[in-house]
Amino acid sequence: MGVIVDEQVLTCSIPPARFFKAFFVHSNNLMPKILPTVFKSIEFTEGTGGPGSIKVLSFHEGNEVKTMKHKVEELDEANLVYKFNIIEGANMGVDFESVKCVNKVEAGPDGGCVLKSTVTYNTKGDNENVIQESIKKAKEGLVGFFQAVVGHLHSNPDAYN
Repeated sequence: MGVIVDEQVLTCSIPPARFFKAFFVHSNNLMPKILPTVFKSIEFTEGTGGPGSIKVLSFHEGNEVKTMKHKVEELDEANLVYKFNIIEGANMGVDFESVKCVNKVEAGPDGGCVLKSTVTYNTKGDNENVIQESIKKAKEGLVGFFQAVVGHLHSNPDAYN
């Protein structure tokens, strides 16, 4: 088993607290609304979003992954930190032993924000090509979700204030 740490830094002109609220706190409502061809639903099966909550993401037909479960480890609205672990889906148990995600939103230039996302993959087996492809798709997915939320917030200046 190996460990791969992947970091992404994304910037936008949305204020940090507003972006955090939309992207992390209210993702279960917002993502299916703005990305209806990706998400069927995002629901909490345990808890209401705080630490210990279980979030189930259901994807539309045509997506490689049908469902994925996240366990929320930390939701700190004061410090704009969101941590979760992927506990089911996305090659869990086959190519990945565990996937831990740490997201921090910080103040950026000109009143905007910076999203710093660090994902630690504990790999399982030696299927290097599949593992690297899964990580690449996850990175691309984060960029797409980020851009969709930023676009929505620009188009709806009163949302999530």
